[in-house]
Amino acid sequence: MISSTQVLGQSWGQADVDILYKVLIIINYFKGFVNMILSKYLKILELFILGFVFPITIVMFRFSEYILLFLWLVSIYAMVLIFLKYRNTLTLKSLFHINFKINKGYIKLILCRWFFITIILYIFTYYMFPSKLFLIQKNDISLLYKIFIFYPFISAVPQEFIFCSFFFIRYKSLFRNEKNLVLTSAIIFCFAHIFSINWVAPFLSLFGGLMFANTYKKTKSLILVSLEHALYGNSLFALGLGWFFWGGSVS
Repeated sequence: MISSTQVLGQSWGQADVDILYKVLIIINYFKGFVNMILSKYLKILELFILGFVFPITIVMFRFSEYILLFLWLVSIYAMVLIFLKYRNTLTLKSLFHINFKINKGYIKLILCRWFFITIILYIFTYYMFPSKLFLIQKNDISLLYKIFIFYPFISAVPQEFIFCSFFFIRYKSLFRNEKNLVLTSAIIFCFAHIFSINWVAPFLSLFGGLMFANTYKKTKSLILVSLEHALYGNSLFALGLGWFFWGGSVS
């Protein structure tokens, strides 16, 4: 049986066949390069839309009261994308796994840091916004209990999935190092809180974003960073600063 290579060799000559193969290899590399460039710019466009255009649109069209709905829509989009394109990198099991042996010391750091920062937040609220201090307790203590129970699940987890798990896997290739990745995650986390229409929420979110992204960088645990987020979120509501995050200032 005569192979296609032999036929080409007889009609074209071996030198022509070699040139053809080289051309095909060059075309293949070029296609790969073009796909890589397109993938890079599509990621940049996606990041710009999700990180900046989306929050601005929510503010412009006064959709702040539906922020939970938008949060979960973006979470679902991120989840579908992760498990379609990156299922070999991030599995459902690894997503909710905590390695206590490795992260035991960091868990202690998270708890100690939360304790001292909560004291600072109390002092900040007492002097800057005394009328907001313990606002929920003064009006409806049962609401605070509901927030403590539901906030971690309906808000903290989806936020950290978007700004940490999804962000670190999807956009890591756009940055030279993890420091820039952490900083950008924090900036976008900060900007995502402009829907609150005040300076307090974005200001505190910038520091929170840096802290949460750094925690995820070191632990690679969605559960751990979500628990940390939940601790601070519940503290903010208990102190009264939650008013700046959850629609009070918007209305």
